[in-house]
Amino acid sequence: MNQSVIFTDLIDVTDAGVSFYAQLQGQNITCCISFSQLGVLAQEVNCHAANAKVLFEQYRFDIEDWAESLIAQEAFNEQGAILLTSKQ
Repeated sequence: MNQSVIFTDLIDVTDAGVSFYAQLQGQNITCCISFSQLGVLAQEVNCHAANAKVLFEQYRFDIEDWAESLIAQEAFNEQGAILLTSKQ
C-alpha cells in the first residue's frame, strides 16, 4: 500500500527559520527551512521572522513538495527532522 505524506497546517516561526510538520504512516516529522533558504526560494533578499510566514504560505506547495521528496529519500538528520537546504 502506498502511503502519502500528510502535511499539517501548523507552522512555527523560530529564531532560525520556519518549522512545519508532516506525518507518514503515523510518524510525526518536523521539517525546517531557514530564513536564508526561504529567501532564496522566494527570491526575497531579506527574509526574517516578520515576513517568513507570508513567504512560506506563498511557496507552501513548492516547500511541501521538496520536503516530501527528502522524506522519500529518508534524508533525516540526527534528530529525525528534515532540513530543507540548498535545492539541487
